[in-house]
Amino acid sequence: MHEKDHIFAAPIAQLGDFCFDQRVAEVFPDMIKRSVPGYSNIISAIGMMTARFAQPDSRLYDLGCSLGAATQEMRRNLTQPGCKIIAVDNSPAMLERAHNHLASFKSDVEVELQQADICDLRIENASVVVLNFTLQFIAPSLREALLTGIYQGLNPGGVLILSEKFLSADGTVNELLIDLHHDFKRANGYSELEISQKRNALENVLLPDTPELHKARLARVGFPHVDMWFQCFNFGSMVAIK
Repeated sequence: MHEKDHIFAAPIAQLGDFCFDQRVAEVFPDMIKRSVPGYSNIISAIGMMTARFAQPDSRLYDLGCSLGAATQEMRRNLTQPGCKIIAVDNSPAMLERAHNHLASFKSDVEVELQQADICDLRIENASVVVLNFTLQFIAPSLREALLTGIYQGLNPGGVLILSEKFLSADGTVNELLIDLHHDFKRANGYSELEISQKRNALENVLLPDTPELHKARLARVGFPHVDMWFQCFNFGSMVAIK
């Protein structure tokens, strides 16, 4: 049973920037379930695409793996021989819980957990790379270089699955999607105070791009096949195939 997310339930006098610390790690499954529409669908589809795109004797990367939900789904659906999953996060608290989570499932697939900045990571011999709600926390000036490294490290026929919170280029639609997302959170039991305080904490940390910007950037780094495969309100996921 996962702990309930009450991090922003009481007024916080000095609201700092959101960070993936021990408190967040403890309630993260509940937070994600109640905050990100379509999250379970995206995780399931990552497993399906792993089964389709994984190549024998290749590496699969989960960049910004948090508690390892995508890693576990990749491992569960991996049928090709000689593969290794590399799951990377810069939060020690997240990685500790990811280790415990993954250890509770039996599997012959090798998983290597790494504490690192994904911008410093060298991607090699990859057939599947997952950025599941991770790029939005990377400084905008570093995003294209990170994607370039992923493209260069992907084998021909490899796939990048990029899930993000999106910004709509249309101001009216953008406000609608934000309002619908807040309605989603209210329906899942979050109070107005929780919604407001978390939004303020994320304001300088989670910096979303438009789908159009994502597509253009992915094409610019070399991906010939890019499109959105899922969207619910202002959250969604794209696929980029080399």
